[in-house]
Amino acid sequence: MALFNRKPATAAVTETPAVDPALAALTGTYTVDPAHSSIGFTVRHAMVTNVRGSFGEHEGTLVLDGTDPANSSASIDVKIASVDTGIGDRDGHLVSGDFFDAEKFPLMTFRSTRAEQLGGEAYRITGDLTIKDVTRPLSIDLEFNGSATDVYGNERVGFEGSADILRSDWGLTWNAALETGGVMVSDKVKLTFDISAIKAAAPAA
Repeated sequence: MALFNRKPATAAVTETPAVDPALAALTGTYTVDPAHSSIGFTVRHAMVTNVRGSFGEHEGTLVLDGTDPANSSASIDVKIASVDTGIGDRDGHLVSGDFFDAEKFPLMTFRSTRAEQLGGEAYRITGDLTIKDVTRPLSIDLEFNGSATDVYGNERVGFEGSADILRSDWGLTWNAALETGGVMVSDKVKLTFDISAIKAAAPAA
């Protein structure tokens, strides 16, 4: 079931397409649940293996329109100091001035500017990604994983997706040459998103 599926009109072209009530019911504001969500990355290390990491502290808001995906939006803030690759020394290097400079630039942020349905459960959200003092456009391809009411009565939606970036585009240029050729850290980084979000209660009338 597509989150923002529209049924084609069968009469005149000016007729408003029918909207699935179940999909329309998903319309609302959702808060990203950090305990059941992950924002991670994968980067090639020393030309031969991949290093994976994640950011343990983040918060965000999704505004979904179940009748028109173009009206949907997303806002996410990630705390850089929460980076975790499983090795403390490496994490310390990442938050230092060689990479993120977390003391001066504590947050990585994403603010959407456009949302679109690609077909079926596939969506693309485009916006501005800010790392350190650099803001550049980024498109994230997402898959809608569905909706459910959890055991506590919370209405949830789930999305997962990814995007490839060049870290140098955001000023993350530190590297070291290898004796055998190549460099220590690849410029290409794969960002991954696995999001569970809880619908906010409707305001009292």
